[in-house]
Amino acid sequence: MPLLDETLGIGDLSRLTGVPVRTIRFYCDEGILDSVRSTGGHRRFDQAAVERLGLVRRLRGLGLGLPSIRDVLDGERSVAEVVAAERAALDVRLADLAWRRASLRAVEEAGPADRAARLELLAAVENGGAARDALIDFWRRTMVAPVSEAMLTAFVTMAVPEPPADPTPPQVVAFAELFALADDRELTRRLQAMARANAELVADEDELLNAISEACALARPMVRAGEPPRVGPALDRFVAAHASVRGGKDTPRFRDRLLACVAADRDPRMRRYWRLVAEAGGDPGALGVSHLWLTDSLERSVSSGGAAAGGGGKPRQGGAKDPARAGSGRLSGGSRAGADSSLTGVFGAGQTGGRP
Repeated sequence: MPLLDETLGIGDLSRLTGVPVRTIRFYCDEGILDSVRSTGGHRRFDQAAVERLGLVRRLRGLGLGLPSIRDVLDGERSVAEVVAAERAALDVRLADLAWRRASLRAVEEAGPADRAARLELLAAVENGGAARDALIDFWRRTMVAPVSEAMLTAFVTMAVPEPPADPTPPQVVAFAELFALADDRELTRRLQAMARANAELVADEDELLNAISEACALARPMVRAGEPPRVGPALDRFVAAHASVRGGKDTPRFRDRLLACVAADRDPRMRRYWRLVAEAGGDPGALGVSHLWLTDSLERSVSSGGAAAGGGGKPRQGGAKDPARAGSGRLSGGSRAGADSSLTGVFGAGQTGGRP
């Protein structure tokens, strides 16, 4: 600290910086500014305090707290670092406010008969991030076998939508309904049982998943256009994907039994889940919805005669088998017809047998 006659009084510092005397005293007490006492007990500041206090004022003007400002003054973090951290924190707060606003609008716009139920539904979800975390936890619980981080990431990207920064009322309602489905214990138990069965039957999950993704990509334009399920190249690719991992062939009998195997994905709750994912994420052609379109196309193929390769072949007597009923026969390659090989079942099975 310079000699006292070269220092500034607190009033001088206030006039030079525009910071009130009371605030300067507070900064001194908090360790933000250094000072010495004159013989009369008054605070005295060196010339560097002018620049230091100016920086404090500018950072406070941007809303930064004293801990962050102290880090900058002590050289522990740069201005860019603390500003970036503050901006990220503000993004979170703004997202929370946007979620709250959309939730309030959703309750406001509900009809009188539905308003109480809508309020209860939305009150259970704190914000979009909490809903997404609950959905990720839901899928982790269904994965009864070890799964690679890459596979988990791929599945979460597909099955759990990112909350929008500025959601609409229908989107917050969709997330809240997904949150409620994730809390359905009976559904969780069914998916876990499906995963256990599938872990024993699917030889190469990666091959199957990649091929199913290709089939969904073929179906996506038709899904987005609102076209009804039908036989065609997308369904042929879907069935071929399942036949390949079992060493079988795409035949009417194979399609008939495969339909029973994908019954879990046609459960009304799972159908609702995938449609809510599409609504929450704003993508009507989301992978899950495209997969539903393919399983419905498979049902139509079986109902019209179980024909392979685009629908040729003779109609079958007696109509289609109940897609929700698991038979006791075997799929090509030794897979039981009663064991599920749905999209969720494949992911839920994880990776076994030491595969990476």
